Amino acid sequence: MQTMRITPSFALPLLLALLSACGGGGGDLGAPGADGLNALLAVSAEAAGAHCANGGNKIDAGLDADSNGTLAAAEVSSTQYVCNGPSGTDGSAGAGGVAGAPGSNALSTLVQMLDEPSGTHCAAGGKAISAGIDSNANGVLDAGEVSSTGYVCNGTDGANGSNGANGSNGSNGTNGLNTLASIVSESAGANCPYGGSKVTTGLDSNTNNVLDAGEVGATSYLCNGAPGATLSWVTVTGTAVQAQSNTGYIAGNDTAQVVVTLPANPAVGDVLRISGAGLGGWKVAQNAGQAIYTHGLDDIAGANWTARESPREWQSVAVSADGSKIAAVDRELPNGAIYTSTDGGATWAKHVFSPLSSSRWSVASSADGRKLVVAADFGRIYTSTDGGASWTARDSNRGWSAVASSADGSKLVAAVTSGQLYTSADSGQSWTPRDSIRSWRSVASSADGSRLVASDTGGQLYTSTDSGVTWTARETNRFWYAVASSADGKQLVAAAHGGAIYTSSDGGANWVARQVVGAWTSVASSADGNKLVAVAQGDHIYTSIDGGATWKARTPTGAWTSAASSADGSKVVAVGGNTRIQTSAASTTTGTGGSISGHQLDAITLQYLGSGMFTVLKHEGQLAVE
Repeated sequence: MQTMRITPSFALPLLLALLSACGGGGGDLGAPGADGLNALLAVSAEAAGAHCANGGNKIDAGLDADSNGTLAAAEVSSTQYVCNGPSGTDGSAGAGGVAGAPGSNALSTLVQMLDEPSGTHCAAGGKAISAGIDSNANGVLDAGEVSSTGYVCNGTDGANGSNGANGSNGSNGTNGLNTLASIVSESAGANCPYGGSKVTTGLDSNTNNVLDAGEVGATSYLCNGAPGATLSWVTVTGTAVQAQSNTGYIAGNDTAQVVVTLPANPAVGDVLRISGAGLGGWKVAQNAGQAIYTHGLDDIAGANWTARESPREWQSVAVSADGSKIAAVDRELPNGAIYTSTDGGATWAKHVFSPLSSSRWSVASSADGRKLVVAADFGRIYTSTDGGASWTARDSNRGWSAVASSADGSKLVAAVTSGQLYTSADSGQSWTPRDSIRSWRSVASSADGSRLVASDTGGQLYTSTDSGVTWTARETNRFWYAVASSADGKQLVAAAHGGAIYTSSDGGANWVARQVVGAWTSVASSADGNKLVAVAQGDHIYTSIDGGATWKARTPTGAWTSAASSADGSKVVAVGGNTRIQTSAASTTTGTGGSISGHQLDAITLQYLGSGMFTVLKHEGQLAVE
């Protein structure tokens, strides 16, 4: 099978112009004009999904409005996707196990960046970024091959300096430095196993219009896809086979399941494929120390768990969008503390406030994990902009019960038991009371902070579409205990303590009760709202991969108090009283107890990543993961 290589075809190094400032008109020397804003370019991997069916790369661009050198989500003005093409067709199986012919090569995807003159798309000019499939395979992105185009626009001129008092001309304001971007070929190596392109950006400090080595501020890579392995195919009519690397197996038993055991000593990059021809289906078995990363099956974490840190009175937990940064609150009296991890829970740092006697805490995180907010019952709200290293006390002592954050950490919402809801639009510096005094228990926010949901214990659910200015009562009176929201705020989940879990797909207007009942304490959602996690006191951890329609009980059990999920649902965290922190990633159970099974006509392609871990490259059918 041949996998497409991404072969970017870029124009000359990209020059992103900045805002310029002009001098005063007359008088003594006017004050210099302010420097223009920098334009930034960010390249990141794009998983297979709505934007790229076979994965690829995402190119974001925009002006650095907060001048921090990082392209924040709110600063992105243009997004383009460089998508992998579909896999080449596999060679047909040779008779009696003889190697089939290699699959055909897929077409390349090209990207082109050209100057965009002043006009409809960019008032002050800029760059046009076009992408498309190289249909005629000539290595050039022809006009008829362009499938999408985005624009990175120059800023307008800065304001003139002030006029002087004595009639002489003021000096010109200082021009902002240009940001340059250079795109060159990257050889196969550590950065790109199969080669690709290297994208470097930085300020043109010496104004020579060349991005010198000392001016490089950021580096990203557009990597080629792995070449598909040429597989030999073997038909198995028995019940078991020890798999060899770079081999395809056709499970042809009509009366029993064919068990295919993973290669015992594979090399990184080796491929294994299984297709079900017989009625008995097939099963991938593992050797000791092996596991299969199952996010490619749209699987959620939860099959196996790793205990982290020490048993403590864990009260609340939050994670970054990628699941690597975790913040957990220990409420053990008399001194509560925040523990943070930047490596998915492997190691932890402890942050103690002043001695506090709060019995209930809530923590929320921005998407990058740097901005944290903690609300303490009978205490204050605390915010951090450095991942928990330092904290600032905010607002007043109240009975804070819950807090939630927008993706960039600027918009916050907090709930007070037997009080009001409070919102902040400046990362917690100031707060505004909202709605009425109720028994508020839980809050959740959309990624942009505009759509909010809150629960009134013993009352109703409430939603807002204007960042908390106005609220609408939803559903009926129940013992609502926990709520969660998708990134767009339209897919919601709410749990009634001692009752059912309810989901909504229209921002809270209508709700569906799901057939799972428990003493629910917390729920969490992936960005798309399809992958959910729920925890209950003295019960299992429950996961759903279909927006709450069905649920699966996971081990271990515990006095769970809080759960959190990465944006894609592939990493989840659960905490509870007198327990260790539990983390889980989307994979089979490590060792001989883990497996993936399929039926007739189901198929799977696996690739070895090293350290005993395989990943799913492609699959067909509804497969079972253990």
